[in-house]
Amino acid sequence: MKPKKKWQLEIPMKRTNWKTIQPQKLSEKAFWVNVEEDRLVSPDLIEGLSAKFSSKPASKKIKEGGSDKPSSKKLRELKVLDGKSAQNLLILLGGSLKYMSYDDIKKSILSCDETVLTDSVLQALIQYIPSPEQLKKLEEYKDQYDNLAEAEQFSVTLASIKRLVPRLKSISFKQHFAEMVQDIKPDIVAATAACEEVRDSKKFAKVLELVLLVGNYLNSGTKNAQAVGFEMSYLPKLTSTKDAENKTTLLHYLVDIIEEKFPEILTFSEEVIHVDRASRVSMDGIQKTLKQMDNSIRNLETDLKNAKTIASENDKFLEVMGNFAKEARDQYDVLQRMGTKMGVVYQELAEYFAFDPLKYTLDEFFTDIKTFKDSFLQCHKDNCKLRETEEKIRRAREAKEKAEREKQERQAKKKSLVDMNIADDQEGVMDSLLEALQNGSAFSRDQRRKRDRPPRAVGGAERANRVVNGGTPRADEPKSIQRDSHRIAFCPGTERDVG
Repeated sequence: MKPKKKWQLEIPMKRTNWKTIQPQKLSEKAFWVNVEEDRLVSPDLIEGLSAKFSSKPASKKIKEGGSDKPSSKKLRELKVLDGKSAQNLLILLGGSLKYMSYDDIKKSILSCDETVLTDSVLQALIQYIPSPEQLKKLEEYKDQYDNLAEAEQFSVTLASIKRLVPRLKSISFKQHFAEMVQDIKPDIVAATAACEEVRDSKKFAKVLELVLLVGNYLNSGTKNAQAVGFEMSYLPKLTSTKDAENKTTLLHYLVDIIEEKFPEILTFSEEVIHVDRASRVSMDGIQKTLKQMDNSIRNLETDLKNAKTIASENDKFLEVMGNFAKEARDQYDVLQRMGTKMGVVYQELAEYFAFDPLKYTLDEFFTDIKTFKDSFLQCHKDNCKLRETEEKIRRAREAKEKAEREKQERQAKKKSLVDMNIADDQEGVMDSLLEALQNGSAFSRDQRRKRDRPPRAVGGAERANRVVNGGTPRADEPKSIQRDSHRIAFCPGTERDVG
């Protein structure tokens, strides 16, 4: 077998994790003995392997028509960009754009190809693309393209695109527009509805009246007495006032009063169903998002105007983004009107409940209402559970008292049956005893069994027969019977007189 060729690699390559066959294990007929792979080598094959399987980003991505000098990469110095900016661009180019030429990337931006310009790529480009001043300066080195560092070559390639960063932001805005609408539109609807619900709810209004009544009563004699109203931020604090035994709160008591006297307003939470969602709505956040949308649409409209004057065969920006810009503007106008209405409704609500909407923001207001509503429902559950517990204790106590009474009655009845020395009850006791004797209940079970047993046939004849047949009288029989038995046994001719 001929020795295999030893290759000299100019750049590090990825490795194949295989296990080799030792030559001494091959037979003469083995396939590997006659293999001469060197015959298949060509320059294109080697260059392709180097470009696609290097362990670092490809060393060359040149502009069409440029010269190929990969060995001079490390010797190139940055002309305009700083080291950090260049490194960030190289990281981007070594990612999902790794196998694309700079011209292909440029074409993707001009055609607004979102399959290439994903969100991550767009954000990286927006962040790392050199400033317009740097791009303008780099264009001065256009004729020295081959001597520029890779990051600067890439930047020079994109520098001819007018308003590059705004265009990238417009494409990114298009990708996120539907998500932005979906985020703020339900919030605006919920906040507006919650404002109207809280203001129009008759049940909630009556709850507030009861809170005012109870608060004025408790504050009687203080500077806070006789209040005509209270700040809505007080509602969550009703649970902070404990009762005398420190077991329940003022809100528990209020719920009890409502359940007993005004049960129809227990379900006031059903009239303010949008409060939970509204508590998570930030009016400032919505206004900020709307402003951002307006600015993005304005930039897009400016880019579209510029695209009309730019005659570029590959530029599809006007075609792709034109319809979207009109649709985005229409939806923004709707959202803007909805947001304005929400602000007006909240302003009216602030006036209705007498608070400053600038100091008491929409999300703070509805967070307090939500906290009160949830605490109200929890206190109602606590009260119901407490009543159930008290009812179980009452039933257990009544059952215990009943059992004790029955026990005492049984003991008294038993005592009246056996106590014969009580004069007042003598006649009654005798009647009871006579009745017990007649029905047999005065006897024990063994006595009754013995009484009911058939009488034994034991008499003189039996005793005589026992003696005549050789038996002897029992020791427990009377002596007279023993003497008679003796005479009968020893007097001949008298056996027939027995009986």
